[in-house]
Order: sequence, then C-alpha cells, then structure tokens
Amino acid sequence: QVPLVESGGGLVQAGSSLRLSCAASERTFSDYAMGWFRQAPGKEREFVAAIDWSGGRTNYADSVKGRFTISRDNAKNTVYLEMNSLKAEDTAVFYCARSRLGYMSTTPGVYDSWGQGTQVTVSS
Repeated sequence: QVPLVESGGGLVQAGSSLRLSCAASERTFSDYAMGWFRQAPGKEREFVAAIDWSGGRTNYADSVKGRFTISRDNAKNTVYLEMNSLKAEDTAVFYCARSRLGYMSTTPGVYDSWGQGTQVTVSS
C-alpha cells in the first residue's frame, strides 16, 4: 500500500465545478491504473472513474459521464477529477485508489491503496 492524499473537496451550489486532486508518494506511480470512488451516507462505495497508467484510457460511471473528467500527471504523481455541472446527488465522500492489478476496474476490491477521502457537498 502507498499513501494517497486527496484534496479539493468543498461545499458548492448545484451547477458548480470542483477539481479533486490525489497525490501519491510513490516513485512507481506511473505503473498503476488509478480510480475515483465515492460514498454517500447510508450507501455503498461506488465507482466514479478510472484511468490507465498512461492516461490514454478512461472509464466512467454512467451517472457522471459527460460531466466528470479524470486525468493524471505522472511527473507530479497526481491524479485529478474535474467535476462540472455538479448535482445534489453527487454529494459524497470521494476517494482515490490505486489498482493493484495495474489495469482499470470498476470493482473496489481490485484497488489496494486508498486515500482518506475528501468531502464534496452540493447544495440544491
């Protein structure tokens, strides 16, 4: 496991944008696919987006497709989640995670390192 630190969450109005960042303190960061998940109160953790090691391939949950964009900067060991047109139902704690298998997945069990989470609250 490696430390992952998320930042960028906050309280915003519906329709606003936020950019989340996830920094990894790992020299082999570029070897791994990364993902973003979220968990709302009383609900299970759900997949949001994933990106392969190079940044050339991405995958999104249907609920965020067209509004969220995942990207990475391997030189900075950082993965980002740009969130636009935020809705009240996007309110959750957002987590970044590293895929232990080196490829993208929508399954939380494939990811072996998780950040502490950052709260995103969208008011309607």
